[in-house]
Amino acid sequence: MEDRRNFIKKTTLGATGVALGATAFSAKSYGNILGANDRVVLGSIGIRGRGKGLMDAFSKMYSNGVEIKTLCDVDSSLFGERLKIAANNQKGRKPGTETDMRKVFDDKDIDAVIIATPNHWHALSTIWACQAGKDVYVEKPSSHNVWEGRKMIEAARKYNRIVQVGFQNRSISNVMQAMDFLHNGGIGEVYMAKGTCYKPRDSFGISPDTAPPAHLDYDKWLGPAAYRAYNEKRGHYNWHWHWNTGNGDTGNQGPHQFDVARWGLNKNEHPIKVQSMGGIFGIDPRECSQETPNTQTSAFEYADGKILEFETRGRYTPGENSLQSKIGNTFFGTEGYLELNGSTWKAFKKRDKEPFAGSGMAEGAAVGGDTSFRKAPDSKGHFGNFIDGVRSGSRFDLNCDVEEGHMSTVLPLIANIAYRLGETLKFNGEFEQFIDNEAADLMLTRKYRYPYVVPENV
Repeated sequence: MEDRRNFIKKTTLGATGVALGATAFSAKSYGNILGANDRVVLGSIGIRGRGKGLMDAFSKMYSNGVEIKTLCDVDSSLFGERLKIAANNQKGRKPGTETDMRKVFDDKDIDAVIIATPNHWHALSTIWACQAGKDVYVEKPSSHNVWEGRKMIEAARKYNRIVQVGFQNRSISNVMQAMDFLHNGGIGEVYMAKGTCYKPRDSFGISPDTAPPAHLDYDKWLGPAAYRAYNEKRGHYNWHWHWNTGNGDTGNQGPHQFDVARWGLNKNEHPIKVQSMGGIFGIDPRECSQETPNTQTSAFEYADGKILEFETRGRYTPGENSLQSKIGNTFFGTEGYLELNGSTWKAFKKRDKEPFAGSGMAEGAAVGGDTSFRKAPDSKGHFGNFIDGVRSGSRFDLNCDVEEGHMSTVLPLIANIAYRLGETLKFNGEFEQFIDNEAADLMLTRKYRYPYVVPENV
């Protein structure tokens, strides 16, 4: 990417210099030349559901020097509509299409890729992209299991690639403000954080195995996962609720709030203990192929005794706290508590019933003139932040580098292991292994299906 961009800049500068002469360049005109040739060319891999949203958002950045050159999906029936959306956003510039992501990685014109595949593909596609010299925006959770997530970090570092994980809260101004408030003692010492994922979901039914549809390359869709015959109830979107390809809602919507909870606790380390319990309630297992729990309570303990709680509720439920948060967080401190729902937050002192700080309040307007309450920072959003990182070439410009994303992804992954084993587990964060539990350690990785193998040495 850097070589191609530098070559373009040098050759453009040289050609223009011949025509205008060296004295023709002012600082402003030189900057304009560099800006014109700093276009970031993308491949969009996985364009259904969330992938459609990402493709739409990034292609709308066309006027800001971003172009989607290729749409890639193993389901060719998706191309027609997606191509129209991209072309409309890119002033008529229509992307090409591929059904094999490896051809996208082989394209020397592509600087970076957007990965919105099912979870079981996140790690291998990211590693392949890094090996091909591409920067990566990968959706959450960053990986399907803990071991392969560490391999993603190793690949990003080895090949000096920019890898951003799709924890969008990291780039929402009000959330950034709330985290700054917590970290600066706004409610005293934060000793406990709770995340909630309350999404009522109905049964999606059951069906017999069949041959895959002609427009779906099922072998490539299955990729690294263990072979299972095609079944429409285990395919598009429903893959979330089967262990072979997904991680349930605790590992689907949940990672966003796991990330915010860990962020608010200011923990850049793994917990030392995890327990999780739950089940499938309100859905007859004889009438639905779902394997992952729709109701799950998980708890984590850190070395200093601080606690992270998480609740997944897939049936009918009220919201949490005064904001009625369903997808949100609550933080508990020695001097009060903070509620967060989307980009709205309120902080309360001790037993007070009215907030003394929160989103929408002017800086310095906090009750009592609280000095930990600062203005929400400006943000270009998570996608803009990624593009800035690609242009700078520095992972330190990212709001959610792959290692940050991995730290948060590990939480739902090990919670699911504790749930499936029915045990309280002790975790050695330094080595990312469980203590004295071979069965749990075996679930930190998986057996990969050839040739879609996540390598030991990336």
